Amino acid sequence: MTPPSAPSPTAAARYDVVVVGGSFAGLAAAMQLARARRRVLVVDAGHPRNRFAHASHGFLGQDGRAPSEILDTARAEVLAYPTVAFLRGEATLARAEQDGFAIALASGATLHARRLVLAAGIVDDLPDVPGLAERWGATVLHCPYCHGFEVADARLGVLAVGEASLHVVMLLPDWSRDVTLFTNGAFAPDAAQREALAARGVRIESRAVEALVGAAPALAGVRLAGGETVPLDALFTSPRNHMASPLAGQLGCAFDDGPLGPVVRTDARKATTVPGVFAAGDAARPQHNATFAAADGAMAGISAHQSMVFG
Repeated sequence: MTPPSAPSPTAAARYDVVVVGGSFAGLAAAMQLARARRRVLVVDAGHPRNRFAHASHGFLGQDGRAPSEILDTARAEVLAYPTVAFLRGEATLARAEQDGFAIALASGATLHARRLVLAAGIVDDLPDVPGLAERWGATVLHCPYCHGFEVADARLGVLAVGEASLHVVMLLPDWSRDVTLFTNGAFAPDAAQREALAARGVRIESRAVEALVGAAPALAGVRLAGGETVPLDALFTSPRNHMASPLAGQLGCAFDDGPLGPVVRTDARKATTVPGVFAAGDAARPQHNATFAAADGAMAGISAHQSMVFG
């Protein structure tokens, strides 16, 4: 039996599922739906969160490859299935309708789908420190599991954004014995926390951070109030973040407070609190990496398919 073909991505097109977001989570969802022979459209704005990193690490089978290369390969694999289409564009508005959802695009087109998978991810709100933004993803990093091995035994620092930064700085001595916590007015460790940090060999610097210095994207150090520079090779920070897409809020999906920003509430099958809407990836979990995103996407795709069969 010949599988149905995917309609062209036009205003008149109707799909079984529209996936908003075409990075690891969205493409993983689309893959499962494609293999179930459902008509799927992936809408992607083209701004993946990891575009600042030159390599992705810890992603089984893809370790050390550029994120853009991984996505190019994944997109080609998904689009090899005849019922999938891909549209470069921004989904700006979503609303429920009698038999599913209407999704408006920035281009003016409106799409229709029985189910939605939200996988557009999040945007990092970087600390307002001169010299930080131009080093983001190179020598200013967010995840020791993603980047720690590559800076092992170097001079490392953590720029605190709140008490949540304590988690990262306690981990870093497994990669380097030269670790400094820059509290920068974000929080003051209590006596027990200071004792724990000392036991891990972490130095605490309470003076304000004025700027990052060196020939960007390389990092030479952190300049403190008063002019002293602490030599560093890499700096970790955990910025606050927000949704990259407004669709979950427009549809009335519930959110939970994550440690660094809101998280779309989902159950174990990645269903949101709105029937027919599923969410996957960084926007729908507090822990972020490519492996988690791909796994979440696969579950969301399977769950969206089964919801159309079993109701």
